[in-house]
Amino acid sequence: MRPHQRRQTKRLQGTDRIIRMVFILTTIGFLALFLLMPLAAIFTEAFRKGTAAYLASFDDRYAWAAIRLTLVTAAIAVPLNVIFGVIAAWCIAKFEFWGKNILITLIDIPFAVSPVIAGLIFVLAFGQQSTLGAWLIDHDIKIIFAVPGIVLATIFVTFPFVARELIPLMQEQGTLEEESAVSLGAGGWDVFWRVTLPNIKWGLLYGTIICNARAMGEFGAVSIVSGHIRGRTNTVPLHVETLYNEFLYVAAFSVSTMLASLALVTLVIKTLVEWRMRAEQSREY
Repeated sequence: MRPHQRRQTKRLQGTDRIIRMVFILTTIGFLALFLLMPLAAIFTEAFRKGTAAYLASFDDRYAWAAIRLTLVTAAIAVPLNVIFGVIAAWCIAKFEFWGKNILITLIDIPFAVSPVIAGLIFVLAFGQQSTLGAWLIDHDIKIIFAVPGIVLATIFVTFPFVARELIPLMQEQGTLEEESAVSLGAGGWDVFWRVTLPNIKWGLLYGTIICNARAMGEFGAVSIVSGHIRGRTNTVPLHVETLYNEFLYVAAFSVSTMLASLALVTLVIKTLVEWRMRAEQSREY
Protein backbone atom coordinates (compact mmCIF):
# COMPACT_ATOMS: atom_id res chain seq x y z
CA MET A 1 0.00 0.00 0.00
CA ARG A 2 1.36 3.40 -0.99
CA PRO A 3 1.94 6.13 1.64
CA HIS A 4 -0.94 8.33 0.43
CA GLN A 5 -3.25 5.30 0.46
CA ARG A 6 -2.24 4.49 4.04
CA ARG A 7 -2.90 8.09 5.10
CA GLN A 8 -6.31 8.02 3.42
CA THR A 9 -7.17 4.72 5.12
CA LYS A 10 -6.19 6.15 8.52
CA ARG A 11 -8.33 9.25 7.92
CA LEU A 12 -11.30 7.05 6.99
CA GLN A 13 -10.77 4.89 10.07
CA GLY A 14 -10.57 8.00 12.24
CA THR A 15 -13.77 9.37 10.70
CA ASP A 16 -15.51 6.02 11.29
CA ARG A 17 -14.48 6.06 14.95
CA ILE A 18 -15.78 9.61 15.38
CA ILE A 19 -19.11 8.77 13.72
CA ARG A 20 -19.42 5.60 15.80
CA MET A 21 -18.76 7.51 19.03
CA VAL A 22 -21.25 10.23 18.07
CA PHE A 23 -23.94 7.63 17.40
CA ILE A 24 -23.22 5.77 20.63
CA LEU A 25 -23.22 8.92 22.76
CA THR A 26 -26.42 10.15 21.06
CA THR A 27 -28.14 6.85 21.80
CA ILE A 28 -27.00 6.82 25.42
CA GLY A 29 -28.02 10.46 25.88
CA PHE A 30 -31.45 9.83 24.37
CA LEU A 31 -32.03 6.83 26.65
CA ALA A 32 -30.82 8.74 29.70
CA LEU A 33 -33.09 11.68 28.96
CA PHE A 34 -36.29 9.84 28.06
CA LEU A 35 -35.93 6.55 29.99
CA LEU A 36 -33.51 6.62 32.89
CA MET A 37 -34.36 10.11 34.18
CA PRO A 38 -38.15 9.50 34.28
CA LEU A 39 -37.60 6.16 36.03
CA ALA A 40 -35.27 7.77 38.54
CA ALA A 41 -37.79 10.56 39.12
CA ILE A 42 -40.58 8.05 39.83
CA PHE A 43 -38.59 6.24 42.51
CA THR A 44 -37.21 9.48 43.96
CA GLU A 45 -40.68 10.97 44.38
CA ALA A 46 -42.04 7.69 45.77
CA PHE A 47 -39.47 7.64 48.58
CA ARG A 48 -39.33 11.42 49.07
CA LYS A 49 -41.10 11.21 52.45
CA GLY A 50 -39.39 8.01 53.53
CA THR A 51 -40.03 4.30 53.46
CA ALA A 52 -42.91 4.50 55.92
CA ALA A 53 -44.87 6.85 53.64
CA TYR A 54 -44.07 4.62 50.67
CA LEU A 55 -45.41 1.50 52.39
CA ALA A 56 -48.43 3.39 53.70
CA SER A 57 -49.48 4.05 50.10
CA PHE A 58 -50.22 0.33 49.74
CA ASP A 59 -52.15 0.13 53.02
CA ASP A 60 -55.29 1.07 51.13
CA ARG A 61 -58.16 -1.15 50.04
CA TYR A 62 -58.53 0.81 46.82
CA ALA A 63 -54.91 0.17 45.91
CA TRP A 64 -55.28 -3.58 46.49
CA ALA A 65 -58.55 -3.63 44.59
CA ALA A 66 -56.77 -2.01 41.63
CA ILE A 67 -53.92 -4.52 41.87
CA ARG A 68 -56.33 -7.46 41.97
CA LEU A 69 -58.30 -6.17 38.99
CA THR A 70 -55.11 -5.60 37.00
CA LEU A 71 -53.91 -9.14 37.71
CA VAL A 72 -57.31 -10.65 36.86
CA THR A 73 -57.47 -8.71 33.61
CA ALA A 74 -54.00 -9.81 32.59
CA ALA A 75 -54.73 -13.41 33.64
CA ILE A 76 -57.68 -13.47 31.22
CA ALA A 77 -56.37 -11.35 28.35
CA VAL A 78 -52.86 -12.77 28.02
CA PRO A 79 -53.76 -16.50 27.68
CA LEU A 80 -56.47 -15.64 25.15
CA ASN A 81 -54.00 -13.58 23.16
CA VAL A 82 -51.46 -16.40 23.32
CA ILE A 83 -54.01 -18.84 21.89
CA PHE A 84 -55.06 -16.37 19.19
CA GLY A 85 -51.45 -15.47 18.38
CA VAL A 86 -50.35 -19.07 17.91
CA ILE A 87 -53.37 -19.94 15.74
CA ALA A 88 -53.11 -16.78 13.64
CA ALA A 89 -49.35 -17.16 13.16
CA TRP A 90 -49.75 -20.83 12.21
CA CYS A 91 -52.43 -19.98 9.62
CA ILE A 92 -50.45 -17.13 8.10
CA ALA A 93 -47.03 -18.81 8.10
CA LYS A 94 -47.97 -22.37 7.18
CA PHE A 95 -50.89 -21.99 4.74
CA GLU A 96 -51.81 -20.05 1.64
CA PHE A 97 -55.43 -18.85 1.45
CA TRP A 98 -57.53 -16.03 0.06
CA GLY A 99 -57.59 -13.00 2.37
CA LYS A 100 -54.24 -13.73 4.00
CA ASN A 101 -53.01 -10.16 3.55
CA ILE A 102 -56.31 -8.84 4.88
CA LEU A 103 -55.89 -10.96 8.02
CA ILE A 104 -52.38 -9.59 8.56
CA THR A 105 -53.72 -6.05 8.17
CA LEU A 106 -56.50 -6.69 10.68
CA ILE A 107 -53.98 -8.00 13.22
CA ASP A 108 -52.08 -4.71 12.93
CA ILE A 109 -55.15 -2.52 13.54
CA PRO A 110 -54.51 -2.04 17.31
CA PHE A 111 -51.07 -0.64 16.44
CA ALA A 112 -52.67 2.00 14.21
CA VAL A 113 -55.78 2.84 16.25
CA SER A 114 -55.48 5.02 19.35
CA PRO A 115 -56.35 3.13 22.56
CA VAL A 116 -58.85 5.88 23.36
CA ILE A 117 -60.61 5.23 20.05
CA ALA A 118 -60.59 1.52 20.83
CA GLY A 119 -62.34 2.23 24.12
CA LEU A 120 -64.93 4.37 22.39
CA ILE A 121 -65.58 1.55 19.92
CA PHE A 122 -66.57 -0.75 22.78
CA VAL A 123 -68.74 1.96 24.33
CA LEU A 124 -70.55 2.37 21.02
CA ALA A 125 -70.88 -1.40 20.63
CA PHE A 126 -72.03 -2.31 24.16
CA GLY A 127 -73.17 0.97 25.75
CA GLN A 128 -76.75 1.81 26.72
CA GLN A 129 -77.35 3.67 23.46
CA SER A 130 -76.03 0.84 21.27
CA THR A 131 -78.03 -1.80 19.42
CA LEU A 132 -77.12 -4.38 22.04
CA GLY A 133 -77.53 -1.97 24.95
CA ALA A 134 -81.24 -2.60 25.58
CA TRP A 135 -80.80 -6.36 25.33
CA LEU A 136 -77.86 -6.32 27.76
CA ILE A 137 -79.86 -4.22 30.25
CA ASP A 138 -82.87 -6.54 30.00
CA HIS A 139 -80.65 -9.54 30.78
CA ASP A 140 -78.71 -7.72 33.52
CA ILE A 141 -75.41 -8.10 31.68
CA LYS A 142 -72.86 -5.38 32.36
CA ILE A 143 -69.97 -4.91 29.96
CA ILE A 144 -69.23 -1.20 29.88
CA PHE A 145 -68.20 0.26 33.26
CA ALA A 146 -67.59 -3.30 34.46
CA VAL A 147 -64.84 -5.92 34.41
CA PRO A 148 -65.90 -7.53 31.07
CA GLY A 149 -65.43 -4.22 29.26
CA ILE A 150 -61.98 -3.78 30.78
CA VAL A 151 -61.00 -7.29 29.70
CA LEU A 152 -62.33 -6.77 26.16
CA ALA A 153 -60.50 -3.46 25.77
CA THR A 154 -57.26 -5.00 27.07
CA ILE A 155 -57.56 -7.95 24.71
CA PHE A 156 -58.10 -5.60 21.78
CA VAL A 157 -55.03 -3.44 22.38
CA THR A 158 -52.72 -6.39 23.13
CA PHE A 159 -53.71 -9.13 20.69
CA PRO A 160 -51.10 -8.26 18.00
CA PHE A 161 -48.09 -8.78 20.26
CA VAL A 162 -47.90 -12.58 20.30
CA ALA A 163 -49.03 -13.00 16.69
CA ARG A 164 -46.62 -10.39 15.37
CA GLU A 165 -43.73 -12.04 17.22
CA LEU A 166 -44.51 -15.53 15.92
CA ILE A 167 -45.45 -14.80 12.29
CA PRO A 168 -41.93 -13.93 11.01
CA LEU A 169 -40.42 -16.67 13.16
CA MET A 170 -42.70 -19.34 11.70
CA GLN A 171 -42.25 -18.00 8.18
CA GLU A 172 -38.48 -18.23 8.56
CA GLN A 173 -38.70 -21.82 9.82
CA GLY A 174 -40.88 -22.92 6.92
CA THR A 175 -42.91 -26.13 6.78
CA LEU A 176 -40.24 -28.74 6.08
CA GLU A 177 -40.12 -30.19 9.60
CA GLU A 178 -43.90 -30.38 9.90
CA GLU A 179 -44.19 -32.05 6.50
CA SER A 180 -41.52 -34.56 7.47
CA ALA A 181 -43.38 -35.38 10.69
CA VAL A 182 -46.64 -35.85 8.79
CA SER A 183 -44.92 -38.12 6.25
CA LEU A 184 -43.74 -40.28 9.17
CA GLY A 185 -47.33 -40.69 10.37
CA ALA A 186 -47.62 -37.95 13.03
CA GLY A 187 -51.05 -36.43 13.61
CA GLY A 188 -51.90 -32.73 13.79
CA TRP A 189 -51.57 -32.41 17.57
CA ASP A 190 -48.36 -34.47 17.62
CA VAL A 191 -46.85 -32.20 14.97
CA PHE A 192 -47.79 -29.11 16.99
CA TRP A 193 -46.58 -30.35 20.40
CA ARG A 194 -43.43 -32.14 19.23
CA VAL A 195 -42.29 -30.02 16.29
CA THR A 196 -43.91 -26.58 16.03
CA LEU A 197 -44.10 -25.62 19.72
CA PRO A 198 -40.45 -26.48 20.56
CA ASN A 199 -39.34 -24.42 17.56
CA ILE A 200 -41.29 -21.33 18.62
CA LYS A 201 -41.04 -21.60 22.40
CA TRP A 202 -38.66 -18.67 22.89
CA GLY A 203 -40.53 -16.43 20.49
CA LEU A 204 -43.79 -17.38 22.19
CA LEU A 205 -42.33 -16.58 25.62
CA TYR A 206 -41.01 -13.25 24.31
CA GLY A 207 -44.39 -12.27 22.87
CA THR A 208 -46.19 -13.36 26.05
CA ILE A 209 -43.92 -11.22 28.22
CA ILE A 210 -44.46 -8.11 26.09
CA CYS A 211 -48.20 -8.79 25.91
CA ASN A 212 -48.44 -9.14 29.70
CA ALA A 213 -46.52 -5.91 30.31
CA ARG A 214 -48.81 -4.00 27.95
CA ALA A 215 -51.95 -5.58 29.43
CA MET A 216 -51.02 -4.56 32.97
CA GLY A 217 -50.01 -1.06 31.92
CA GLU A 218 -52.85 -0.23 29.51
CA PHE A 219 -54.49 3.09 30.29
CA GLY A 220 -56.28 4.70 27.33
CA ALA A 221 -58.81 2.07 26.28
CA VAL A 222 -59.41 0.90 29.85
CA SER A 223 -59.97 4.48 31.00
CA ILE A 224 -62.85 4.88 28.55
CA VAL A 225 -64.69 1.62 29.33
CA SER A 226 -64.07 1.44 33.07
CA GLY A 227 -66.06 4.41 34.35
CA HIS A 228 -63.36 5.03 36.99
CA ILE A 229 -65.39 3.38 39.76
CA ARG A 230 -62.98 3.41 42.64
CA GLY A 231 -62.48 0.00 44.22
CA ARG A 232 -64.39 -1.74 41.41
CA THR A 233 -63.18 -0.80 37.93
CA ASN A 234 -59.95 1.07 38.59
CA THR A 235 -56.84 -0.77 37.42
CA VAL A 236 -53.40 0.22 38.69
CA PRO A 237 -52.80 2.88 35.97
CA LEU A 238 -56.24 4.39 36.64
CA HIS A 239 -55.63 4.31 40.39
CA VAL A 240 -52.38 6.22 39.84
CA GLU A 241 -54.27 8.85 37.85
CA THR A 242 -56.89 9.16 40.60
CA LEU A 243 -54.25 9.63 43.29
CA TYR A 244 -52.41 12.21 41.20
CA ASN A 245 -55.59 14.18 40.52
CA GLU A 246 -56.25 14.22 44.27
CA PHE A 247 -52.76 15.70 44.82
CA LEU A 248 -51.60 12.56 46.65
CA TYR A 249 -48.29 12.68 44.84
CA VAL A 250 -46.30 10.34 47.08
CA ALA A 251 -49.00 7.69 46.91
CA ALA A 252 -49.33 8.14 43.14
CA PHE A 253 -45.59 7.73 42.56
CA SER A 254 -45.41 4.86 45.05
CA VAL A 255 -48.01 2.86 43.16
CA SER A 256 -46.32 3.89 39.91
CA THR A 257 -43.17 2.11 41.04
CA MET A 258 -45.07 -1.16 40.60
CA LEU A 259 -45.53 -0.46 36.89
CA ALA A 260 -41.99 0.86 36.57
CA SER A 261 -40.64 -2.26 38.25
CA LEU A 262 -42.76 -4.39 35.92
CA ALA A 263 -41.18 -2.58 32.96
CA LEU A 264 -37.67 -3.19 34.30
CA VAL A 265 -38.37 -6.86 35.00
CA THR A 266 -39.84 -7.19 31.51
CA LEU A 267 -36.68 -5.73 29.99
CA VAL A 268 -34.48 -8.12 31.97
CA ILE A 269 -36.55 -11.17 31.01
CA LYS A 270 -36.71 -9.96 27.40
CA THR A 271 -32.90 -9.70 27.30
CA LEU A 272 -32.52 -13.20 28.76
CA VAL A 273 -34.98 -14.66 26.25
CA GLU A 274 -33.19 -12.96 23.35
CA TRP A 275 -29.87 -14.33 24.64
CA ARG A 276 -31.27 -17.87 24.81
CA MET A 277 -32.74 -17.52 21.31
CA ARG A 278 -29.38 -16.42 19.90
CA ALA A 279 -27.59 -19.19 21.77
CA GLU A 280 -29.90 -21.85 20.34
CA GLN A 281 -29.61 -20.42 16.82
CA SER A 282 -25.80 -20.39 17.04
CA ARG A 283 -25.80 -24.05 18.15
CA GLU A 284 -28.05 -25.00 15.24
CA TYR A 285 -25.72 -23.38 12.73
